[in-house]
Amino acid sequence: MIDWSAFLIVAGSSLLATLVLVGLFSLGIRLLTTGGRIPLGEPLEFTGAITVQSPKRSAKVARRARKAALANPLTDRQKNAAITGGYACFVLCASAVLYGVYLIIPAFHT
Repeated sequence: MIDWSAFLIVAGSSLLATLVLVGLFSLGIRLLTTGGRIPLGEPLEFTGAITVQSPKRSAKVARRARKAALANPLTDRQKNAAITGGYACFVLCASAVLYGVYLIIPAFHT
């Protein structure tokens, strides 16, 4: 016999955990970007790539990022607070994931 109330509790808690983790990660990215740490990745070049950015496109993206960083109206103290808050969000995400792993693996409980 299926215990439907237990099933609903598990489904609800996994939905809530997903929403919290995605929200924390998104907030962390937003705070880092607000603080001036714009995440930029170098374009990857390898055969079979779907999209390869040209050096001209990479330079354009980098110019936009520098321009956006200069247009930031926040003070240095506010930027540092935003960066600290962003890293705190990532730490909370990592701890929630590690706690989930702890709950799943029974060897950690003994």
